Amino acid sequence: MLPLVSVIVTTKNEEKNIANCLKSILKQTYKNIEIIVVDNYSTDKTKEISLKYTNQFFEKGPERSTQRNFGVNKAKGEYILYLDTDMILSKNVIKDCINKLEDSQLVALYISEIVIGKSFWCKVRRFERSFYDATVIDCVRFITKKAFMEVKGFDESMFVAEDWDFDKKIRRIGKTDLVKTPIYHNEQNFNLLQYLNKKSYYINNFDKYIKKWGKEDSDIKKQFGIYYRYLGVFVENGKWKKILVHPILTFGMFFLRGIIGIIYLIKKK
Repeated sequence: MLPLVSVIVTTKNEEKNIANCLKSILKQTYKNIEIIVVDNYSTDKTKEISLKYTNQFFEKGPERSTQRNFGVNKAKGEYILYLDTDMILSKNVIKDCINKLEDSQLVALYISEIVIGKSFWCKVRRFERSFYDATVIDCVRFITKKAFMEVKGFDESMFVAEDWDFDKKIRRIGKTDLVKTPIYHNEQNFNLLQYLNKKSYYINNFDKYIKKWGKEDSDIKKQFGIYYRYLGVFVENGKWKKILVHPILTFGMFFLRGIIGIIYLIKKK
């Protein structure tokens, strides 16, 4: 019998996105799936819409780390896939993840992510995200439940960089790899000011993560260091060729990175 995959969807006030996310799970070519929605007490129609697609709907807060851990504790699957509500699965994602994990010693997988949206800044974000697959800027998304439980899931004391923290813990106990069958990240309503405000909020709350692993940790140095974040991740493994092919998107990408860098320096003074 095919192994059960538990898909954990965390949400809050996402009535505009939840249906597309859940539909994409039900349309998977791999069928032995359970859907678990963990909602942070939405005040819109998120619950009503979710119940059309799954009877496993729970309410839990206050942050995404707690929601994900709660969902996994409810899960019966051998494998875990966790999603945000603005994500849409391509139809073969879960099948390809299962095929890769079942015939290997891997414990978790990164999944390529493609930002969707028609605006210029959405195209810039899609271009930028294409450089991050399976790097320390990324995070594993498909995991054996055994591995998830071994590292005790997400650190619930963190509400920023909890994904990087989880990723580090997973890489310490086993091997990981990348599945290129994509997840689509819906950023059609991308707003530059809101994006920068969110990044500013994150910057104010990175300290707990940095303190936990130490400033000299190799991943920390890459995640927060000027060289890797502004050059290394974009040129390693031949990725520099994309920069030459797409100069306008490259300019937009470094413009965004530059503003975020300035915000970071100002916040850390």
